[in-house]
Amino acid sequence: MRVLPAVTGRNEFDALVIRTDYQDDQAWQNVVAVLMKPWGDRQYEAEVHFVNDPAWAGATVEEVLCAVRADEDVSVVFLVDQETMKDEVHALLAVTTLTRDECVDDEDYEQLTEFGREFRTVPAGVHEIYANLSIANLGFEEFAGWAHDDPEGTFRPSWTTDR
Repeated sequence: MRVLPAVTGRNEFDALVIRTDYQDDQAWQNVVAVLMKPWGDRQYEAEVHFVNDPAWAGATVEEVLCAVRADEDVSVVFLVDQETMKDEVHALLAVTTLTRDECVDDEDYEQLTEFGREFRTVPAGVHEIYANLSIANLGFEEFAGWAHDDPEGTFRPSWTTDR
């Protein structure tokens, strides 16, 4: 497994979005533009830290997790991968940084990852997921469950038009 560059300069309140596909710069610009739009029913300001470095090209989920685990403020990372770039709504891959070692026991870990360690989210969902995880209002498993219940397997906040 290759070693990726450290993520630096991220404010703890910024959602971490990492680009892993470099085939379509226009699609990337579209993803960035939609992620920077105000979000939620109160139109909150978008807080995002983008990693746009070709050294991350083709990075696997495991490689990304190894690179970001040192940052204790990161409980979820959002990947802009090939599927994101080709998807009409640019659904990002949300990945929890939770490890088995952080859980009380196997049962706890299984409960927290019941719907997997990753799921797709529309860009508007990035902010809602990150904000709620940051204040421990909701858990990753709840968002993963909602994505699991969606016919396309994608989390879509109730306030968004990305349905």
